[in-house]
Amino acid sequence: MKISFKKNYRFASKSAFFTGLFASLIGMLLLKYLFKLEQEIVLPFGFLLFLLTVVFSFIILQYRAERFIYNRIKKIYDDVALLESSPFANQPITTDMETLSRKVKKFAADKKLEIEMLQVREEYRREFLGNVSHELKTPLFTVQGYIDTLLDGAMEDETIRKKYLKRAEKGVERLIYIVEDLDMITKLESGELHLEISEFDIIELIQSVFDLLEMKAEKKKIKFHLENNDASVYVRGDKGKLQQVIQNLLVNSIKYGKEGGETEVSVMNFTNKKIVVRVTDNGEGIEQQNIPRLFERFFRVNKSGSRSEGGSGLGLAIVKHIVEAHKQKIYVESEFGVGSEFSFTIEKVKSR
Repeated sequence: MKISFKKNYRFASKSAFFTGLFASLIGMLLLKYLFKLEQEIVLPFGFLLFLLTVVFSFIILQYRAERFIYNRIKKIYDDVALLESSPFANQPITTDMETLSRKVKKFAADKKLEIEMLQVREEYRREFLGNVSHELKTPLFTVQGYIDTLLDGAMEDETIRKKYLKRAEKGVERLIYIVEDLDMITKLESGELHLEISEFDIIELIQSVFDLLEMKAEKKKIKFHLENNDASVYVRGDKGKLQQVIQNLLVNSIKYGKEGGETEVSVMNFTNKKIVVRVTDNGEGIEQQNIPRLFERFFRVNKSGSRSEGGSGLGLAIVKHIVEAHKQKIYVESEFGVGSEFSFTIEKVKSR
């Protein structure tokens, strides 16, 4: 690091002034009362003594301050210079203790904040890796268990062979599902996944998702209902990604919905330029303390239940990232034991 020295004369100036003042007063008192000289001689002598003392004191004090203090302060700058990214290290060295103290305090505060952020990131990284490991281990061990059983002799029984191979296939499908979701959310967070914007009918898209999930909903006797006054509502966005948003929200409503329940999707005007899509269910609802964490990766309200239903634990996190990639907002309201409502906005196309 190239060292530049920012000189400060405050300490030497003040010290020299008071030293000169003190010396001139002592000198004048000695001349007047000890040597009995006239005032006409004492005053000019005192003034001359003051000037000489100030000049010599300033030179000596400034030199000593620069040599003595500079060498010690330089050590602080050299230590900080080890952190190449620090703007503090590139600033000129000052001998002004007040300025130096202020700089060091600011540097310490910035580094403390940086360390806290790194600790949060490290905790997040550990939690994320732990969750990924857990999510991948479950289907892997399932597949391994069925294959080991087949290899141990169950292969000879055709009925058991087919049953175990189908279960192993489901485990592999879940692995693929988790990896694909991880890949998508990574691309969304890094900005690598670009949106293919087009204009399309959101009502038609919702209806197609209803048809896609009809059999899944039928297993829990959950009915889908579309609440909308218009036959068609055209919006602007990435059709494929928004289909995944609606699909993930509906899958979530099935997963946590009551047997024989109902999920309603409504499309309403939000502003002149936006509509809001609401997905409302009468399922088990979410406790208030869990709502802030709903969109975190791998967060589950009911860990055992949701794992038995399948899924990657990334559904709502993907929903949030896709909606925010469209520069829109997603909202959630829920009452435990009553149900939940997820809603998101999307840009509306003017009437055709």
